[in-house]
Amino acid sequence: MDRPGAGTVELCPVDTNLLRALLRRQAATVTVVTAPGPSTGRGRPSLPPAGFTATSFTSVSLEPPLVSFCLARASSSWPVIERAEHVAVHLLAAGQQQVARTFATSGIDRFAAHQGWTAGPFGVPLVDGALAVLLCRVVHRVTAGDHTIVIAEPLALGSGEDGNPLVHHKAGFTTTVDPWEIPG
Repeated sequence: MDRPGAGTVELCPVDTNLLRALLRRQAATVTVVTAPGPSTGRGRPSLPPAGFTATSFTSVSLEPPLVSFCLARASSSWPVIERAEHVAVHLLAAGQQQVARTFATSGIDRFAAHQGWTAGPFGVPLVDGALAVLLCRVVHRVTAGDHTIVIAEPLALGSGEDGNPLVHHKAGFTTTVDPWEIPG
């Protein structure tokens, strides 16, 4: 495709590896989403809580307030998120790389590996030290390819210390710099 003054951009057919490589160029705020384990009923113990690292968090609407995140249905957290009525979204701070790594690790008890959390309202695990926490009620789940988009209504907000967010970019963690002064 020719663009005046910009050179030529070669457009290639979409394949999974190329798409993944190109999407790594987009910086995204790192969040951890948590949910209480639902009761299985019939006298059986409830499922353990779920938590996972997500970079797909976004604001959907201010009126009414709605946010969303995506999760692969093949994820070990999906059985809990699929049934959860309430979740918490934690916007991680620049120094919380280990929290992000722990909640992104498969095959471990993430809540035993990261003990900096407490049970909040509705039994939702709340992770310590986040820049912000949104306690939400799940209102919709939308199937999209191999993922589900979860849309949730914030019910309560918690603000931690002000600081820079943890950002995921080029398959690693970084943070922002102080905002630029915009000349007046």
